[in-house]
Amino acid sequence: MAFDAGTQSIRAALIDVQGNVLDLVRTPITPYFSRRPGWAEQDPAYLWEKLCETSQRLCRSEHFDRDAVSAATVTTQRGTYVNVDASGEALRPAIVWLDQRQAGPSDWAPPLLKLALRVLGKFARADDYSRRCYANWIREHEPEVWDRTHKYLLLSGYFTYRLTGEFVESLGANSGYLPIDNTTHRWAGERAIESKLFPIERYKLPDLVAQTELLGEITGRASLETGLPPGLPVVAAASDKACEILGAGTLTPDTACLSYGTIATTNAVSDRYVEILPGLPPMPSAVPGQFYTEMPVMRGFWMVTWFREQFGASEERIASDRGTSPEALFDESIREIPPGSEGLLVQPYWSPFWTYCGDEGRGSMIGFTAVHTRAHVYRAILEGIVYELKRGTQATEKGLARRFAGVRVSGGGSRSNVAMQITADVFGVPAERPHTSETSALGAAMDAAVGRGYYADCAGAVAGMTRVRDRFDPIPENHARYDELRTRVYERTYARLEPLFEEIAAITRAGSSAAQEREPQP
Repeated sequence: MAFDAGTQSIRAALIDVQGNVLDLVRTPITPYFSRRPGWAEQDPAYLWEKLCETSQRLCRSEHFDRDAVSAATVTTQRGTYVNVDASGEALRPAIVWLDQRQAGPSDWAPPLLKLALRVLGKFARADDYSRRCYANWIREHEPEVWDRTHKYLLLSGYFTYRLTGEFVESLGANSGYLPIDNTTHRWAGERAIESKLFPIERYKLPDLVAQTELLGEITGRASLETGLPPGLPVVAAASDKACEILGAGTLTPDTACLSYGTIATTNAVSDRYVEILPGLPPMPSAVPGQFYTEMPVMRGFWMVTWFREQFGASEERIASDRGTSPEALFDESIREIPPGSEGLLVQPYWSPFWTYCGDEGRGSMIGFTAVHTRAHVYRAILEGIVYELKRGTQATEKGLARRFAGVRVSGGGSRSNVAMQITADVFGVPAERPHTSETSALGAAMDAAVGRGYYADCAGAVAGMTRVRDRFDPIPENHARYDELRTRVYERTYARLEPLFEEIAAITRAGSSAAQEREPQP
């Protein structure tokens, strides 16, 4: 039984040891609410309630056999944090990874260390990390909450506590603005720079358990709430992206894993610590002792949802009548549009990220003419996401000193044949689709399968539980056109627009500051 708590839904999947998804229940969730501009929060009790609802529905399934289920496991969105008291009750809304608040400046390092970091070109990034640490913000703005905090947990740790009654966390989920030794993914020592940037008291952090090992057992109370048998082992998995990589079967260095989810990412596994960009540490894999690198498109396939909600009302109605999805209708509408969307280009920086743009960065659509329709916009969004992933893949290849012979594509966006063909054409290598799009839940189940002894290690689980369903080969003429558009236009666009974005920000910030001051205080 694998729980996969993403940004837009919570899933529960029943998966056998051959990697077959026997049944799956998906519950949509409200990702967040905003009490202030730029904030993104959610009630942890609401998220737990939705997990329980999802679990109960699956436990009532005809495929569910209490005696046949040997373990439960959890994978969640990264970077969402929960403050709890000694009884495990949340002290404030969880701060969701999309939240943009920042703490004020702090004396996190002595002058000599800051000078050394400036020389190495890492000071700005370290200072940015300190400001983006939500714990630092809470300590600064809500000191009474911080004083009452017994444990500061990731969402995965919060769910684990609700399931087992234990304040424990998997090493595979242990990433983010926390005092982590990024080479071991255990808690850093008191003198480490991570402990200076994120000065969280050690007693407020959970104990750590390696991937595939036991986190605890389903308590009587959790059994009543979820429908799972009491005493069922709960096995440590990893974060959703780490589990996607494992579930996609990409444990070899010649294949990159592209994740087509709310955040779209280029990921690659590595047995050694490598920073693709200075100060950007690799994250813990779902495989014990392994790392994975990541280059993200922060909004990613969220943009598809955004487009559907803003411009797809008619497709929503038609899809409902036909019993299909709006995305399937849009895929039909863009098949005949030529590569390059007849000159329309999208840069998918709807949510700025410091990989290639700063806080003032904005997305763009350029090249409109009278020929363009909503379908062109939709295709251009897909192409823009893939262009950006190609850029991230090139940086990954350079950092790891390797070339990828192919890409494996996972996540909800991989269901689209059009998106898969665009991927193959932009990358110029085969794009493979795993046998299931639920690779995050599958990867978590694979960790559980190893932990329960069905496989000796994760390599054995990959051989026994993953396989390729579809392969999309690049069309040479399409690849040639995309390569020209990407190198001659896309990769030059942001630098040309950045000065204008800064002007826009300066003008609109001045006009909105008075309105923001009138916002009600939390």
